[in-house]
Amino acid sequence: MKKYIANIIIILSGIVFITGCSTTKRLGEDEILYTGVKKMKIEPIEGVKVDGDVISAVKDPLSVPPNNPLYSPYYRTPFPFGLWVYNNFVPKKNKGFKHWFYNKFAKEPVLISGVQPELRVKVVEDILANYGYFGAEASYSLLYNKKNKKKAKISYFVKIPQAWTYDSISYPKPTDGITQLIDSTKAQSLLRVGAQYNADSLSAERTRIATLARNNGYYYFRPEYIEYLADTTQEHLKVNLRMIIKKGIPTMALKAYTVGKIDISLQNSTGKGIWDTIYYKDMKMAYQKPLRVKQSIMPSNITLRPGQVYSVTEQDQSQTNLSRLGIFRYINLNVTPIDSLRGADSLNVQIDGAMDIPLESEFEIDVSSKSNSFIGPGMIFGVNHKNIFRGGEILSVKLNGSYEWQTGKKQSGSKSSLLNSYEIGLNANLSFPRLLVPKFIPRPRKYGARTNFQLGTDLMNRPHFFRMISFNASGGYEFQTSAVSYHNLTVLKLTYNKLLNTTKNFDETMDKNPAIALSFRNQFIPTISYTYTFNKSFGRKGNNRILWQTNGTQAGNILAGVMGLLGDKGEKHLFGNQFSQFVKGSTELKYYRRLWGDNWLASRFLVGAGHAYGNSKVMPYSEQFYIGGANSIRAFTIRTLGPGSYRPPQDNSNAYFDQTGDFKLEANIEFRFKIIGDLHGAIFMDAGNIWLLKEDPQRPGGKLTLKSFGKDIALGTGFGLRYDISYIVLRADLGIGLHTPYPNPDKKGYYNLSSFKNSLGFHLAIGYPF
Repeated sequence: MKKYIANIIIILSGIVFITGCSTTKRLGEDEILYTGVKKMKIEPIEGVKVDGDVISAVKDPLSVPPNNPLYSPYYRTPFPFGLWVYNNFVPKKNKGFKHWFYNKFAKEPVLISGVQPELRVKVVEDILANYGYFGAEASYSLLYNKKNKKKAKISYFVKIPQAWTYDSISYPKPTDGITQLIDSTKAQSLLRVGAQYNADSLSAERTRIATLARNNGYYYFRPEYIEYLADTTQEHLKVNLRMIIKKGIPTMALKAYTVGKIDISLQNSTGKGIWDTIYYKDMKMAYQKPLRVKQSIMPSNITLRPGQVYSVTEQDQSQTNLSRLGIFRYINLNVTPIDSLRGADSLNVQIDGAMDIPLESEFEIDVSSKSNSFIGPGMIFGVNHKNIFRGGEILSVKLNGSYEWQTGKKQSGSKSSLLNSYEIGLNANLSFPRLLVPKFIPRPRKYGARTNFQLGTDLMNRPHFFRMISFNASGGYEFQTSAVSYHNLTVLKLTYNKLLNTTKNFDETMDKNPAIALSFRNQFIPTISYTYTFNKSFGRKGNNRILWQTNGTQAGNILAGVMGLLGDKGEKHLFGNQFSQFVKGSTELKYYRRLWGDNWLASRFLVGAGHAYGNSKVMPYSEQFYIGGANSIRAFTIRTLGPGSYRPPQDNSNAYFDQTGDFKLEANIEFRFKIIGDLHGAIFMDAGNIWLLKEDPQRPGGKLTLKSFGKDIALGTGFGLRYDISYIVLRADLGIGLHTPYPNPDKKGYYNLSSFKNSLGFHLAIGYPF
């Protein structure tokens, strides 16, 4: 024990004198410590415009971070702790605290010899040549530290000349099958006369032609079988380009094939059993009894057919379709190897797979964080059958339970409870790996699609307020129409909410707010909804991402229309209970941009509106908008803002029931940066509010008006910490209020918080806010 204490004392004493310790004493005689980039001057000649992607490509090989970078590659932290540990805490033994401390925190020095600036400037010149900037010049210089010649920064200088362009482009003469195919698609070429020379475009064109060939029977054709001859001697800044087929390529690569036999071999989940064989739609399937899949499932998911021209796209689609079913432990698709063709004109396909065990159970204990600032432990026990009808259908039954407490600021006069809320639910979901629609409706082939049916019940208990039970049933579709477009259509969702009991405080609140009371009544909510999601990464390295999601929901219109046709006038009921009628929509745009390294700028803009009419005066409480909390405006707790400039009495602990609206506007921006290891930080700003679309005498100032719109926008800033442990992100945010929509008689001006202390809102959460 004494030895460990001594080590700790040494470390603490070292930290006391940390600024006086050398970070270069272990360097060799000729070794120079690299301390970052002093200057990176990228200068096109006069009149030359260079795309941002080219500038980024040039900066990448030059942007080597020094030890402990603060703003890579230009600045490092005031004191590089890891490098100091490396120089001053070399352990003498391979055990003990000092050995552990050294292995944990020491960072080897980044040396000029390791950076290799002379090689990097040559790489830059090659990169610029690949973009058509032939004759570019790149150089560097070392700037030694005046106080310590063992340290140096690097300055880079890059001069970019005018780019070369294509003067002419010629293709192989159409003398055989492959050259005729190339000639027939010249109009789709990625190369254009007058365009800037670009090695990436040349490579992409070779890949395009190879893909085209392989989808037209030329299975063994490869991109490297295409070569380019470039002549730059005819005219300055002009390239005469000629595409040719490489000489000496295998004969099989120039031959088109059709699909031959398709044989399938399926093991059962145990690997034991008697083998049998069946034939179905020109396919032979050998399997181990009993067969746990419908005969039609394999052919319907295999898009290759005997006699057709062989297509690699159809091959990949078949493999994807079978894997997507989720019923196989493995599934492999193999084609006749090239050394076994022996002059054949077709390629035989062999599909080997093994069934997976269909039954699985799950038991999960976790901590959940919701958008309404409630956090707490939960439990889920589920049983899944992944092949209930022998076609990849998934039946899932889950029992869930949780209890939660609210984080953030408490409202004035509110009372806390050890058990703020608990919820118990039982839900069943049946999912089909295809669209169950009439045959005349086209189905997406390339991307997955599912049909889902759901049935469930939930019991929610909010002490001091109410106990509510909810029943719901729904059916709908999930499908994808492109690599970036996702669709979710709920054909019908029927929800029934019933208040089992309420407290005196809750009843008094409802009596004072008739509009809120209407939204809590026992009622059916029959809805149809559609959600479209656009999710795309872009940029030269996919560093940027945009996500746009828009949703539309309508409730009760069809039912009200049918009842109206049947002569039912006035207030309409379903099974003795009034049903809701409203329309609601929202759209949300998120944009993520990597600034440098592991530093991101994330932003979000959201707007939504809803309107009740016909059979309803207000939307159900669960469908109304609210704002604030851990995933919204973090300077304020959930439901402590709005609608508009309305502020409920501060001595009413149930006041938050009033703070919902028909219209919502929210904007957020957040700078996310790495601190050390898995610990990240964030600086953020949030703004927004909710409003009513109709005047409510009980909530003055709540209606949306142009005159008060600017003053009604709540504004908050703050900072937070995130700890990323790969599969989960733990988050703590401290929000600081800058402006509240409700007036404060004791505080005039835009900053109208009564005190800095009262402007703070602290939230613990799981995952990123957006």
